[in-house]
Amino acid sequence: MIDYFLSLGSTVFVPIVLIIIGLILGQGILRSIRSGIMVGIGFIGLGLAISLISDRLEPAVNQIVERFSFNLTVIDIGSGAAAGVAFSTLVGALIIPAVFLLNILLLIVGFTKTMNIDIFNYSHYAFTGAVVHLITGSIVLGIGASLIQATWSLLSADYSAKKVQESLGVEGISIPQGYAASTVPLFTILEKIYNRIPFLRNSQLDISYLQGKIGMFGDPVIIGAVLGVILALLAGYNFVEGTNLLMSVVAIMVLFPRMVKIIVEGLLPISESAKSFFNKRFKGKEVFIGLDSAITLGLPTTQIVGTMLIPITLVLAVILPGNQVLPLGDLAFVAFFTCMATIIHNGNILKTIISGIINMIGVLYIASWFAPYFSKLSANSGGTSIKGQTTALWNGNVFDYIIAQIGGFGMIGLIVLIVITIPIGLYVKKVTNPKSAR
Repeated sequence: MIDYFLSLGSTVFVPIVLIIIGLILGQGILRSIRSGIMVGIGFIGLGLAISLISDRLEPAVNQIVERFSFNLTVIDIGSGAAAGVAFSTLVGALIIPAVFLLNILLLIVGFTKTMNIDIFNYSHYAFTGAVVHLITGSIVLGIGASLIQATWSLLSADYSAKKVQESLGVEGISIPQGYAASTVPLFTILEKIYNRIPFLRNSQLDISYLQGKIGMFGDPVIIGAVLGVILALLAGYNFVEGTNLLMSVVAIMVLFPRMVKIIVEGLLPISESAKSFFNKRFKGKEVFIGLDSAITLGLPTTQIVGTMLIPITLVLAVILPGNQVLPLGDLAFVAFFTCMATIIHNGNILKTIISGIINMIGVLYIASWFAPYFSKLSANSGGTSIKGQTTALWNGNVFDYIIAQIGGFGMIGLIVLIVITIPIGLYVKKVTNPKSAR
């Protein structure tokens, strides 16, 4: 049954869920169907844009790696393969109903405001639980670790929801996606630090500032063209290959915002219905629809910084002492790793690039630490035929790391994680409560 739902894909499953939500909220059958289908169309468009990254950027990245002969021993096989490994484990087989039921329970008791319908990214929780299961030998502890991470992701989504809504221009949504949610604490702490440094606090380096200062040179299309030229030169491409890569980079920067606008068009009626529904029946209680972080990729700062971080991450992989990971499968998708920095830093390019570099340093080290565990899980599932150790930048998730480290101590570790989670939840509830904010 789980395989059947996963086989539907986000372009079918998410619209079905949104249609059901629309009907529950009293939106009417035709409006609900239109909203759900519009979101599905947007996700199809995002998928086409993402396929450009896979088809055009990945070969360029592979060429750069091969050309400069990076000597690193652990291969990054990418998030798609990593998610497949996570879902193929025993914990992965149980995780979807377990997390879904937990989410409903936490909504009922008021511990979260987010209903996470991003089921395809439950794989992050499955991976953490599978590692704890591997360390302890207990499926109960593995499931417990997964549920802790799911809870942390929901709380992170609640905490960042208002900024997400302001950035995207749509109310009633949040981002509980397993990786993006894990970066919110880091980027929030860095934002507080930046605000104590005059140079960074006073920085106005965003897209509108660039366009105001340097005109068309600050336009995302022109910036995309420049970044395309840089990547083509690093890859050693000829004119034909280089111009094709350039056009692909620019197309990504143009298409992502367009597709996100279609998703927003579908979400806005649901958001308005939800607001009316909860105001009427629950005295204004907020409930957010938890979506994939892909909907944030239309922000120009994310696209610019994400592309800049491709060569920067390769340099970091080579120079960082103790790193073993050769970035490969996930390298072209670095924008996903920094998308929440754009939101937390209000689109500031300078802050986002600094935070992106700091985050990718952590990603490389954490992915290196997980390599032995991931390689064993992958071998058990028949997930890869690559000799030696494998991992994915996708594994470089700080929530995964903290929970796996503490959860590895067994039942004591799980109790410690529960004890940590309760005050975090109470804090998030306090700071996100409109009454307390006033």
